[in-house]
Amino acid sequence: MTTPDIDTITDVTVLSEASWHAGMDVHLADGRISAVVPAGQLPHGPRILDGSGGHLTPGLVNTHTHLFQAGLRGIGEGLPLLAWLSAVGDEAALLTPERAYATAVAAAAEALRSGTTTLVEHMWPHPSCEVHDAVLRALRDSGVRALLCRGVADRADRGRKWGFDPRLMQPLKEALGHTDELVAAARGSRVGVGVAVPNPRCLTPEGMAAVRDYADERGLSVSLHLLETTTDEAMCRAHAGVGAVDYLERAGFLWERLLAVHCVELDAVGRATLARHGVGISYNPLSNMRLGSGIAPVPEMLAAGLRVGLGVDGAASNDTQDMLEALRIGAYLQRAAHRKADLLGFPEMFELATNGANQVLGLEERPDGIQVGMQADLVLHRFEKDYACLPVHDPGATLLTCASNRTVAVVMVGGEVLIREGEHVRLPSSELAAGLGFTAA
Repeated sequence: MTTPDIDTITDVTVLSEASWHAGMDVHLADGRISAVVPAGQLPHGPRILDGSGGHLTPGLVNTHTHLFQAGLRGIGEGLPLLAWLSAVGDEAALLTPERAYATAVAAAAEALRSGTTTLVEHMWPHPSCEVHDAVLRALRDSGVRALLCRGVADRADRGRKWGFDPRLMQPLKEALGHTDELVAAARGSRVGVGVAVPNPRCLTPEGMAAVRDYADERGLSVSLHLLETTTDEAMCRAHAGVGAVDYLERAGFLWERLLAVHCVELDAVGRATLARHGVGISYNPLSNMRLGSGIAPVPEMLAAGLRVGLGVDGAASNDTQDMLEALRIGAYLQRAAHRKADLLGFPEMFELATNGANQVLGLEERPDGIQVGMQADLVLHRFEKDYACLPVHDPGATLLTCASNRTVAVVMVGGEVLIREGEHVRLPSSELAAGLGFTAA
């Protein structure tokens, strides 16, 4: 069941064109913004959200997560990437459709709670089509806008050094065939469909050609883990005689609908190559910190002309779905690495978090904050809800440095209120907790 859409958000401070505008009414129609005018200038619709004292922003876009990991928090703590992947893989092999649904719907609700209105789900390959179907159902039930990327691989290696865990693989033709079924099932909803590739090592050159042709024919985006650590580079050189970026380029697997995730070890030559092909980047600072992978060279990526979005990653390597936390730490990590206090301030980080990789992902672009015509994917913050955010000298600085899900009063997608005062209006917290295995005494 859905809640009624909002017609007017009244007397609110709006972020638009890099400035904050107080005393505005935001009018919505058919899931989009129809007018942004001084308060009282136009008649209000019947369904009003009182925005007085609040700050309204576009919703955040999480460019990378693994929803099933909501059931794996804390797993592999202290392990490096390959050992951690083995631990997570053992759990993934046991994933059932019921568990996939419960973890995905809880993770999506958690993401919404921090102001994420769009997320990119990078599914691991799995031989059960029902597992993927369950995740699509969970996303639709949560109401979040999403890109569900269906996992594929065609080179097996239990050690995951030159290939992917064979227990989780499905013949590539079957996996792509089921992706077509997901596309059909998602049609008309807020969920789009793409393809997810674990890393460059898990697809043969023939497999890359097949996936690229498939995605091109259907206009789909592809999400790919790339150079999270040195493993991609070392294994590609050992088995193919070239580095990871060259391996992909030679196979024709670099193009403007490819999202490369992590890219911690991406050097200057690699940055230039990805930029030349229009590849986008997903920056996942907290996951890279948790696994000791390193720091992605984000300022250098931006200087090279790469489109960079912000990601949270799965709850087994973060361990939350909190985009506001990623916003803050994503800036602070780069400042520490470059020893520059003015690096990646609120305007730059908010651009990454709302629009950085949208074009690559086939999402609507929203480069100037709240604008007439954009999807009504909106977040209303009330900083007074948390005295640790007061006083507010600069709303942007407050959002970057100390806002949290405690200040998120309302989250709406397509004009529909999904989060109100920290609670999902469709999905009671008690039900989400029960799905994750917790039962109150």
